[in-house]
Amino acid sequence: MKIRTICALASTMLLMNTACNTEKNPLLQSWDAPFGVPPFEAVQEHHYLPAFEEAMQQHCAEIDAIVNNPSEPTFENTIVALDAAGALLNNISAVLGSATNVRSSAALMEIEATLSPKLSAHSSEILMNEGLFERIHQVYQQRATLNLNQDQARLLELTHNRFVRSGALLNDADKLRLKEINAELAANELAFEQNVLKETAAYTLEVNQPEDLAGLSEGVCSDAAARAKAAGKEGAWFFGLDNPSVMPFLQTADNRELRKQIFDAYIQRGNNGNAADNKVVIERLINLRLEKARLLGYDNYAAYAIDDRMAKTPEAVYALLDQIWTPALAAAKAELKDLQKEARRTGMKESLTGADWRYYFEKAKRAKFDLSDEQLQPYFQYDAVREGIFYVANQLYGITFHLLDNVPLPHPDAFAYECLDRDGSHLGLLFMDMFARPAEKRGGAWCTGYREQSYDVNGQRVAPLVAIVGNFTRPTGDLPALLTPDEVETFFHEFGHALQALFQDVPYQTLGSVTRDFVELPSQIMEHWAFEPQVLRQYAKHYLTGEVIPAELIQKLDNAGKYGQGFSMTELLAAALLDMDFHVLNEIPQDMDVIAFEKKVMGNRGLIEQIPPRYRSTYFRHTFGGGYTAGYYSYIWAEVLDCDAYQAFVETGNIFDPELAASFRANILERVGAEDPMTLYLRFRGSEPGIQALLNSRGLN
Repeated sequence: MKIRTICALASTMLLMNTACNTEKNPLLQSWDAPFGVPPFEAVQEHHYLPAFEEAMQQHCAEIDAIVNNPSEPTFENTIVALDAAGALLNNISAVLGSATNVRSSAALMEIEATLSPKLSAHSSEILMNEGLFERIHQVYQQRATLNLNQDQARLLELTHNRFVRSGALLNDADKLRLKEINAELAANELAFEQNVLKETAAYTLEVNQPEDLAGLSEGVCSDAAARAKAAGKEGAWFFGLDNPSVMPFLQTADNRELRKQIFDAYIQRGNNGNAADNKVVIERLINLRLEKARLLGYDNYAAYAIDDRMAKTPEAVYALLDQIWTPALAAAKAELKDLQKEARRTGMKESLTGADWRYYFEKAKRAKFDLSDEQLQPYFQYDAVREGIFYVANQLYGITFHLLDNVPLPHPDAFAYECLDRDGSHLGLLFMDMFARPAEKRGGAWCTGYREQSYDVNGQRVAPLVAIVGNFTRPTGDLPALLTPDEVETFFHEFGHALQALFQDVPYQTLGSVTRDFVELPSQIMEHWAFEPQVLRQYAKHYLTGEVIPAELIQKLDNAGKYGQGFSMTELLAAALLDMDFHVLNEIPQDMDVIAFEKKVMGNRGLIEQIPPRYRSTYFRHTFGGGYTAGYYSYIWAEVLDCDAYQAFVETGNIFDPELAASFRANILERVGAEDPMTLYLRFRGSEPGIQALLNSRGLN
């Protein structure tokens, strides 16, 4: 089958006015802003569909040229050419992906839904193209005689494996079915994501009596008042299900009935029997994923998904999760006793529920350590934390960040920084968009980008355009954005991802792809520097007085650092286990009850009722929205690595040891997808990691 069949397919999807729109479409014009930044501000919703159609046509032509090349297949004319194909499609996909995540609208959701089956069909046609795979396979069979260097051999191996795992060896009937499965998977994952966004945005807890705000900080109340005013209800206070709103409410609001209301709304997202209910979507997804795995020769989807990752098998994943579950659950039960004691002390006689945990945890922490988030937040002003992150990066790697005011921005809330290497050379751009917009921005925090590092035809490095996105509480009135310790840690985490993207230095784009259970190492190791005393003294300064955080408060923070790890690790493990349990199923019960399944697998492991998984099934975007499917364990897998890696810095006596930092950059950050992950880690550390450093860090030993 020649690739021209793909072009024919794409041409049937072209809009009648594509040709006349091409010249005026900013997505299809040369991006001539400084550093090649996309023309965010010029792009309108009607530009996307014609741009995608044109980009798919161009991608078809590039693939067609490879397949129909009259010369014998070579590494250069087949493998390298394929690696370079699809640049325009990648670029505009990144722009749309950003828009749908940070400024979503009904129109953008509709565009996503329209494009989803087209892009799935486009990808499937390429990955199952017999002519293309025949050329790839010919080169692969000759690999021993090609004198390839390490990077070339890795690119060839990854390319061949990607096509095999995508169905290139299937018969025609199975290929057709796999294409149908892929299209339906894409549509259902998109529906799941959009349902979670709708459910999160739809709920508001309206408070009208000032006495119902008891316990809440000035900043939380100011944000709630601003939300209400924006919604036309000045004088009220609005609380939503986005983390900057719901989490402070659960932690500090004295009104237990209101805590229950917002907690129940939070954990019931996607499970309300309405148009945004996700239970049927989940059932369809797990059935489709199992069918796909079996078509490709695997017993279940987890076995398929993990086969090319660092863990290799579901058994290895369970071995790690089960090993940590026992001490984590024991610690959580001990914490529950503390919380119950605190609740009794304050006069509550009822049994604690999930809506009570964070509230009484804050009280127990204050009682045990004389410490609360409210004491710390004045020292964690957003701008100061950002400069603290830049300080750590400079101390480790010598890099600097400089604010830009001459480039288009993906959203008016965003800022752009140029990153310069130690020698002053340009490394890339970093965008930051860190404040919540519940009506249009999806929840959580993430790192993304608009262009990955690559090399052009002249051998010149093309610098990446990277972005980190968060949902912190925005400044209100005269009060700046004051972060919680969790938000500080999140900021350091996402910046770690950004560092990896900025430092990446591989000759082929495919080598920038990182296995799911290795990708969190660069991010999670950055968290270790966040609360080191010498780092805190650099950035943790009172937003009113400029006073450096007192040594006494640093000591309290250190003393309390391991308290609450039973809860945090247990809810994380519970989500990872839930993800795995769905995807190791070899048979899916007819009319599966998703909520009953979740309850059963958590109950069998003894999860206490006050702790739901960090993500319950119906809003578990990581797995059912795609990306971390049978892969949420990666955070814990990578934590074994990051704790062990950070221990290497501790062992030198200098957490900014320059030689070790240079080694981590050279062996991990620059090369993170270019070689086998364990090979890279061994080159940096000299030995395989064990779990002891993780247990020590979490206080679970």
